This record gives sequence, C-alpha cells and structure tokens, in this order.
Amino acid sequence: MNQSIGGYAFLAGTILAVIAAVFGSQVVGWAPMIVLLLLVLGLIVGFMNVVDKEVDRFLIAAIALLAAGTVNLGAIDLLIPGLGTILHSIVRYIAIFVAPAALLVALKSVYSIAKD
Repeated sequence: MNQSIGGYAFLAGTILAVIAAVFGSQVVGWAPMIVLLLLVLGLIVGFMNVVDKEVDRFLIAAIALLAAGTVNLGAIDLLIPGLGTILHSIVRYIAIFVAPAALLVALKSVYSIAKD
C-alpha cells in the first residue's frame, strides 16, 4: 500500500512540477502553494517510496537533478525562444519536489549505517 501511495505522490509531483513550469506566468499567485505541495509530495515519496535497495540509485539521481537545476537552460532560448525558460522552470520545480525526498532518504541511510 505504501508503495502505491508513494508512486502516486511521485507521479503527482512530477505532473504538478511540469504544469507549474509550463503555465508559470498564469500561476504566479499560486506559486507558494505549489511549492508547499511539491515539498509535501516530496516528503511522502521520501517516506514511502524508496526502499533500501533503491537508496543509492535514488540519491545519485537526486544529486544529478539538483545539479541540473544549476545549469542555465535559458540559453536554449537563443535557438528556440521560450523553450529554455520552460525547461529551466521544469527542472527547478522538480528539484523542489525531489530535494525533501532526497533529504529524508539520506537521513534514513545515515541512520541505518550509524545503528549497525
């Protein structure tokens, strides 16, 4: 049951991040609520969706996503106007979603290592 809740939370967070990025100018007033919802969904994913055998892969993927969020994808706008800005927003919102999950998974991993 927890896996399915975590799976739905992951799917909802990803979809919400993409929608918020694509329609960013229309959701400006909703931005704080969207960020809060992404953080909560990320916590749910971190608690329920990542099992012990997936910890390493999840944390590596989270690091890659967070690092990708630092790249200036807006430069793509020189080739296709608007695309780079949207891609940068998508990665930024996904990073907001993944960061709390990564923090929880990392803390659970450190705790597991420390108790052994």
